[in-house]
Amino acid sequence: MTLVDTHTHLESFARRGELPAILQRARAAGLEALVTIGTDTDDWALYRDLAREHAGFVHYTAGLHPCSVGEDWAARVAQLAGFWGGVRPLDALGSLPTRPEAAFHPVALGECGLDRFHLPKDAAEAARIFDWQQAAFATQLQLAKKLGCPVVVHSRGAFAECVAMVDASGVEWGKVVFHCFTEEPAEMAELTRRGGYGSFTGIITYKTAEAVRAAAKAQGLDRLMIETDAPYLTPMPHRGKPNEPAYLRHTAEFCAGLFGVSQERLAEATTANAKRFFQV
Repeated sequence: MTLVDTHTHLESFARRGELPAILQRARAAGLEALVTIGTDTDDWALYRDLAREHAGFVHYTAGLHPCSVGEDWAARVAQLAGFWGGVRPLDALGSLPTRPEAAFHPVALGECGLDRFHLPKDAAEAARIFDWQQAAFATQLQLAKKLGCPVVVHSRGAFAECVAMVDASGVEWGKVVFHCFTEEPAEMAELTRRGGYGSFTGIITYKTAEAVRAAAKAQGLDRLMIETDAPYLTPMPHRGKPNEPAYLRHTAEFCAGLFGVSQERLAEATTANAKRFFQV
């Protein structure tokens, strides 16, 4: 069984010197590739270097996570184009010039989006930050459209707004994935009728996640992607422990049972979907 972890965060492992063991266990568990997800300026270059060091196995994205958005969001988002080889401001982007590191450009832009869950309790402050989130998301969608690259969306407590902003951006929906999908089948229907995707974490293995499982089945095996979101959202039977890419195997085994297919068929489908979406 060979798998692709479409959404993980390797920064903490790398900074603690744990990454070699983490990657070794991932390979032993059947992973043939993983996508480490950029969230802010302090991990984009690290991930580019890891993609270069582990070419073909580690791929990366670059984006400004909504929980990383502050008053200076525009200055940080303006740095993103450089990871695709661009050196001009967003409003001057045309054909992007090539630089040596462009060979290791991100496979997607993100994660970016909207997050109400982590907003402060003060209503005025929450509204101000949410406005920044919307502006940062809109600007990143504009860049993704110009680049023609996939987009990894983080949506927590703001599904309708995220969908509306993608609609308004003109980004091709077939290049959009809502990671860690925890909505219900009705929301999944909104994605699939547009051509977008939802990917699923270890949450799908939790006893209380009936709606998440129903949403996965509504999307169908032919569009399914799976992820760890490590070091978060550890699947059963390791729930309560730090997550890591090797544990994707447990989510895959659970999903095989959910869809009533062999583990090999599940792996074949999710790997093909991941490779097609991220072009890895």
